[in-house]
Amino acid sequence: MAIRTAMHQLGGVLLEKLLNAASTSYVGAIETAEVFGPRIYAEVLRRRLRQADQVIVVGDGAPWIWGIATEYFPFAIQCVDLYHARQHLAELGKAACGPHSIEARQWSDSRSGELDASDVEAVIDSMKQIEPRDDHARDEIRKAMDYFEKNKERMRYASFRSQGLFVGSGVMEAGCKTIAGQRLKPSGMRWTVSDANKIIALRCCQLSGRWEEFREERSAG
Repeated sequence: MAIRTAMHQLGGVLLEKLLNAASTSYVGAIETAEVFGPRIYAEVLRRRLRQADQVIVVGDGAPWIWGIATEYFPFAIQCVDLYHARQHLAELGKAACGPHSIEARQWSDSRSGELDASDVEAVIDSMKQIEPRDDHARDEIRKAMDYFEKNKERMRYASFRSQGLFVGSGVMEAGCKTIAGQRLKPSGMRWTVSDANKIIALRCCQLSGRWEEFREERSAG
């Protein structure tokens, strides 16, 4: 249960176009969003945040991510990961038209095209026109409309791309698998929160290219 939390925290925030946009650094722990906020802020300060021309926060739509972004990076562009948004459309299409229907795929493909063009209003209008097959479909439509309405300004993908910004969280997802998944989740492994956090900290240092710095700090301490 704890490792899933760590993966969410590791994958929650990407800040791009810092001084060296080609590099990647990692921080993470099994902790609450309230504790994770200062952690990611400290890392971005280390990456010389104040010299950045532009910052973007990419997340899956979870409210706690936008809470951190608003508190610590109020000047940043906020973006919902495009592939999470597309997945919501695919799931809604299946609920509305049937899980194996051609109509479901056609509907979600058309909406994805509108999404790519930043026309989130057209996506929401299309949801309003769906005739729900049953109570499950009605509930899914309601939830999807709420998700897209709340995040529509975070889904202006054509605008983001025109600025050369990331619109996907692939780097974060890969980081979750590399740092937490590969080391902490193999079959049969069990971890306390304390021990898991120690491993996460070590792997973040190693994969961020800060191993020697970590060793020097430990020796000095």
